[in-house]
Amino acid sequence: MKNLKKHYKKILILLVAIYTFAVFATQQKTLNAYNSEVKQYEEKIDTANSTKESLLNIKNNVNSPEYIEEVAREKLGMYLPNEKVYIDIAK
Repeated sequence: MKNLKKHYKKILILLVAIYTFAVFATQQKTLNAYNSEVKQYEEKIDTANSTKESLLNIKNNVNSPEYIEEVAREKLGMYLPNEKVYIDIAK
């Protein structure tokens, strides 16, 4: 009878240890998934911050004569009077 109780006790301890190990393994997988999500969100935040900075720079320079001239040349095809324009025919 004492021998049987010792075996039950050992089996119970073994089952608790296996259960504990299984819980830790499952939690580690979940934690790794959350860490990868955090990295993805941090990358998105960094991208958004760099986009924000470039847009703020454009906003601050939108009324400068240099920016207006650049937009007129590149997007509107406008040039100063008596200015020589060379067109690259390779394009």
